[in-house]
Amino acid sequence: MLYFRQIVIMLVSLYTVRIVLETLGTEDYGIYNIVGGVVVLFTFLNSAMTSATQRFLNFAMGRGDTEQARDVYSTSLVIHAAIAVVVVVLAETIGLWFFNTWLNIPAERQEAAFAVYQFSVATTVIGILQVPYRATVIAHEKMSFFAMLSIVEAVLKLGVVFLLPVILSDHLVVYAFLVFVTGIVVLLIHKVYCNKVFETARFRFCKDMDLFKRLLGFSGWSVFGGAANLGRDQGTNILLNIFHGVTVNAAMGIATQVNSAVYQFVGNFQTAFNPQIVKSYSAGEHDYFRQLIFRTSKMSFCLLLFFALPLYVNAKFLLEIWLSNVPKYAVVFSQLVIIASLITAITGPLWRAVYAIGDIKKYELIGSCFVFANIPLAFLILWLGFSPIWVLFIKVCLNFTLLIWRVLYIHVKIKNFVTDFICKVIMPILVIGMISGISTVYLQSLFTTGLVRLVASCIASCISIGFLVYFVGLDAQEKAWLKNEMLGKRQQSKIDR
Repeated sequence: MLYFRQIVIMLVSLYTVRIVLETLGTEDYGIYNIVGGVVVLFTFLNSAMTSATQRFLNFAMGRGDTEQARDVYSTSLVIHAAIAVVVVVLAETIGLWFFNTWLNIPAERQEAAFAVYQFSVATTVIGILQVPYRATVIAHEKMSFFAMLSIVEAVLKLGVVFLLPVILSDHLVVYAFLVFVTGIVVLLIHKVYCNKVFETARFRFCKDMDLFKRLLGFSGWSVFGGAANLGRDQGTNILLNIFHGVTVNAAMGIATQVNSAVYQFVGNFQTAFNPQIVKSYSAGEHDYFRQLIFRTSKMSFCLLLFFALPLYVNAKFLLEIWLSNVPKYAVVFSQLVIIASLITAITGPLWRAVYAIGDIKKYELIGSCFVFANIPLAFLILWLGFSPIWVLFIKVCLNFTLLIWRVLYIHVKIKNFVTDFICKVIMPILVIGMISGISTVYLQSLFTTGLVRLVASCIASCISIGFLVYFVGLDAQEKAWLKNEMLGKRQQSKIDR
């Protein structure tokens, strides 16, 4: 269901971005991205609480403690409501000052940009209030509902795009308003479903102040990670705006959409595994916990590579097909963001494992420094007059540094983790990545026509990656499981006939 969800969402999202870019134009699309980015900067508290809520719900359910899970749900509702209030206050004070003082927005679009800013604040608040409901759905592993609601949300946003051309008002403002309305609809569906289906999703005033303190304490350290990630993504976007204007923001927006569409396949895979990682640790199943980390990291990279490799080598051709007007830097931005995401795919299960263990103080302090280093380094190279391409190159390098840090940190908690991670994850994916990359590029180079090159690279990457994943990526136990699954399905098919 999660993969079906992502195929639909990817197709809808790619088409939506094309129509939005055509309808709004490069300048207004850049304005929407940069203005919305300022608001998102103030959601670092929400990012921290999202991780904490998910972790504590999974931990309680792993131990079979329904009452504790209900208390976590109720407490998280109260905390997220408070976070929403804080975000509004920050956005309407510091955010407005930054909007009026620093953003490089054309004078004739200032009024429309202000309206977009206000709708972005409201949309962000709606997103914050959704977190406890989404966390509850994922903790109960109701992936079918999660997938279907995501499809509904994507279709609603597609409907918004179709409405834009027939509306006579300012398209930029109307688009921001309709995105806000879509958020309200999705929030209401989440609330009704959770309250009706899950016993743990019944709000009650929780008097367990120790739980309240533990949630805030855990999220307090998570704030460093949330703030660093938001600072990196939105801060660099703002720096690009200050030094190069909204056109480069449009290119970054395109690259972000490309990456989001592809990376969500891995995100879905990890979403299905994340509850099991936390639950296995809370239940004391440490061998299974260790296996999940290795397998999720390895397969996350391989699954992303299936889509990332042909997209990377055909980025220019695909963007020209997708968009009628490809912004400058969009191609190379997309390629560098894909590389950064391949590294992130490996590290995703690692930070979830750290959160399952629960000792995150030192991890967040040092890891956040690596992430936040993107801002001063980006400022330095832009101030020195370097190309904005270097901003993404720095991100790739720091993502790799963060991978090393996460592996070393878990090694302190889990014996022989570095050695096993290198042997069971790093070595296989290096072989898979290098051989499949070389074979795909070589086969593509034999053709000159863009469409033929695209088809050739897709075929080469799928065959080489599939072959290498089976013979290099899977260990003996995983191969035996796969064979049993295939034989089981074949036998079941014969019985059905």
